[in-house]
Amino acid sequence: MDTTIRKALITDAKRIQSLVNTFAVKGDMLMLNLNDVVEKLMEFCVCEYAGASPAVAGVCALHPTWLDIAELRSLAVEREMQNKGIGRLLVLKQLEWAKELGFKRVFTLTYKSKFFASLGFNEVPKDELPKKMWTDCLKCLKYPDCDETAMIIHL
Repeated sequence: MDTTIRKALITDAKRIQSLVNTFAVKGDMLMLNLNDVVEKLMEFCVCEYAGASPAVAGVCALHPTWLDIAELRSLAVEREMQNKGIGRLLVLKQLEWAKELGFKRVFTLTYKSKFFASLGFNEVPKDELPKKMWTDCLKCLKYPDCDETAMIIHL
């Protein structure tokens, strides 16, 4: 598999928005407007997959929420490119960067708990997550009846 995981560039902003919103319209994650992506661009990494069109086949963000914890979010892989290890590579790269930045824990809210468990995440009650995280949840159509699974990994 000829892939490159790299930090997102401003030229990736519209692609990140498009890819994430493909899943958001189905209720799988929060919608992002272009301003959201631009403001949080430095949180994103992208996966370029040789031979894919478009070349950016997957995206993932690492969002700091407090001094020792960050949230892994907006993990999206082009449907035709799924099951090729792209999501795994994106998550592992973000975990590597989280550790380099000094975070001790990374959490995620997900519908794909088996995937995250295979990477070392463990299920936790949502009330164990930082309260600051809930500000983004207010944007969700499912709030306050969240049906995602909270998972965390200790680095």
